[in-house]
Amino acid sequence: MLTVQSVHAGYGHVTVLRDISLQVGSAEAVAIVGANGAGKTTLVRAICGLGRATAGTITKDGTDITAVPPYRMVEHGLAVVLETRGLFPELTIRENLRLAERAGRKALKGAERFSWAEVCRLFPIIEERLDTPSELLSGGQQQMVAIARSLLLQPDLLVMDEPSTGLAPKVVLDILKVMESLRSQGMSLLLVEQNVGIAAAITDRAYVMAVGQIVHEVRAGEWQTFLSDERLTKAYLGS
Repeated sequence: MLTVQSVHAGYGHVTVLRDISLQVGSAEAVAIVGANGAGKTTLVRAICGLGRATAGTITKDGTDITAVPPYRMVEHGLAVVLETRGLFPELTIRENLRLAERAGRKALKGAERFSWAEVCRLFPIIEERLDTPSELLSGGQQQMVAIARSLLLQPDLLVMDEPSTGLAPKVVLDILKVMESLRSQGMSLLLVEQNVGIAAAITDRAYVMAVGQIVHEVRAGEWQTFLSDERLTKAYLGS
């Protein structure tokens, strides 16, 4: 599915990521966790083409996507929900979603994975407020629209950058339920999260980042051991 091999990346002459390697398998949910400033968002930007890796390779289903521009990632079955959400604020929910729907249908090579009806089933609030400008939505509603929009791009790998940031606990629970539903449908997930409890609740395993490097790997079945070891959590997550 996704392989990141020995990637270095940064901003200008400043290197942020150093020798990052990770994998996400088919129908697997993987987390990237770490404290603020660990380099998690820089990694997301490199994966989705918003930032260029200066060394190393990123492949999706065996195809090198290291230099693929972000608007063409949909052709490779990859969609991302950024922490900033990136909605067009003056456009309605319907208009934001239609843009993604057209792009998804254009890039689709097989059967449609997510229909308009399926997206509305996952997020009932969307159908209730289709003609509401996105700028008038709450933060939680905007996050739901951002996720719905990404699904209409018809990905088989969804990357989510800090999806719980600034959201009320009930909204976070609603989003977790959606993520569980996506997993049950065979969607691969790469979840970037500072909240390690949320990451543990929804993913199989994790990579822990600190100062631009992967410093620890939580393998399948090891989440509880990691969470119960205060030395590890304090050393890597600052808590």
